[in-house]
Amino acid sequence: MLLYILPLMLNLEDGTKAVQFARQVIKDYVQQTKNSIPALGSLFQEKQGVFVTLHTYPDRELRGCIGIPLPVMSLQSSILEAAQSVTQDPRFPPLQEEELDAILVEITILTKPQLIKVKEPKDYPVHIDIGRDGLIVEHGFYKGLLLPQVPVEQAWEKEEYLSHTCIKAGLPPDAWFDKSTKISKFQGQIFTEIKPHGPIKETHLDGFHS
Repeated sequence: MLLYILPLMLNLEDGTKAVQFARQVIKDYVQQTKNSIPALGSLFQEKQGVFVTLHTYPDRELRGCIGIPLPVMSLQSSILEAAQSVTQDPRFPPLQEEELDAILVEITILTKPQLIKVKEPKDYPVHIDIGRDGLIVEHGFYKGLLLPQVPVEQAWEKEEYLSHTCIKAGLPPDAWFDKSTKISKFQGQIFTEIKPHGPIKETHLDGFHS
């Protein structure tokens, strides 16, 4: 798989700051404590979408994933809201205090989604790159999103990726062939803990780590 390097949004220092901030928010929320919110800097005042993902350690099983897909609020506010919400991901039991030392915190900073325009739905795969693009499927009130790391982790082909994003939206797997279905793509910059409370790395989707 080709390595895609996105135009730099955050450097490793900023990515570390983002992950550590998310962990502190998670800790405060679970323990029901209040600490002053630090000012993370001007970069974090730019509007940006973000997802916060939790994995168990060391097994790396998914423990929660919640985010703000669109750049509707500052990056700091997006991280704050996503970090609080991920502790209550409805797919899992609420995060407990005893789990705080046994989870990995991961942040995915999103670019603004772009609608993919095609003459025929069968052309969608041509415009999608596994290892670079996340997908959003919309049809009426139905909407689903998969982060760019998901098809890499699952070893999906492009058609499978489209179908699974439709399923995530609550639609039939072939809904992407419907001309009234809208498909958008975005990219993500990923920072994650190597171990709980440990160093932060930037992860590229071919497995390369900075």
